[in-house]
Amino acid sequence: MAGIGLFRIFDPKVRRHLISDEGEVVIDEVRHHWVVFTVPMLEVVLAAALLLTMATTAIGGQPVLLAIVLVLLSHAFWQFLTQHRDRFVVTNMRVMRIRGVFSQTVATTPIARVLDITLQKPIIGRMLGYGHFVFESAAQDQGFREIKWVSRPDDRDLTIQRVIQRTGLRASASVDVLQGDEDSDDDGTGPIGMDSAQEVSASTPAPAAAQSTSRPTPPQSSSASKSIFNSERGNWTDNE
Repeated sequence: MAGIGLFRIFDPKVRRHLISDEGEVVIDEVRHHWVVFTVPMLEVVLAAALLLTMATTAIGGQPVLLAIVLVLLSHAFWQFLTQHRDRFVVTNMRVMRIRGVFSQTVATTPIARVLDITLQKPIIGRMLGYGHFVFESAAQDQGFREIKWVSRPDDRDLTIQRVIQRTGLRASASVDVLQGDEDSDDDGTGPIGMDSAQEVSASTPAPAAAQSTSRPTPPQSSSASKSIFNSERGNWTDNE
């Protein structure tokens, strides 16, 4: 329980940075892999061993050993805070990186600007389950050049790719519907939030006979685009 309370005290509190009134929700909050805490834990073990030696044996230089213990514990605690407060967050609108202990740095960029992602998995990383992300192009200007020590890198990579694809497909689908263009790159599923049958029925004009006997109906492009934007908010609704 004490450990859980310690984590909550020093948590960076990511949700306070969300644009909640615009419907922004967290898709994934990436913490560092446990391997980054290996060195701090070794320092704590070494400090405990020194304290045990000082308590059980009468050796000289105890003030020096005590100073070494304090240095080891202080450095271990600082490393723990630094790694624990370094978060990479993926939302339905943007990506953020929050880091810092006393002074905090919050770097953000729209999800549409994340273009090229390289996933690096060294041999030890493949065995222990971590990897490194390398972001190219626009994202690197906002502090996203490298995101290291990511746990479950394959799952995180798929999550980011899904968010990017959904955002990009919605934007292109809205432009196609508003301009009346054909969906030349349709893969058979239609834009996200509207299947192919709905897309065809929304974009096909009414027959001439029906138009002559009834009141003229307004163009369907605005309603089609409205359904896409409404589905965008619906797909990202936080079920909690």
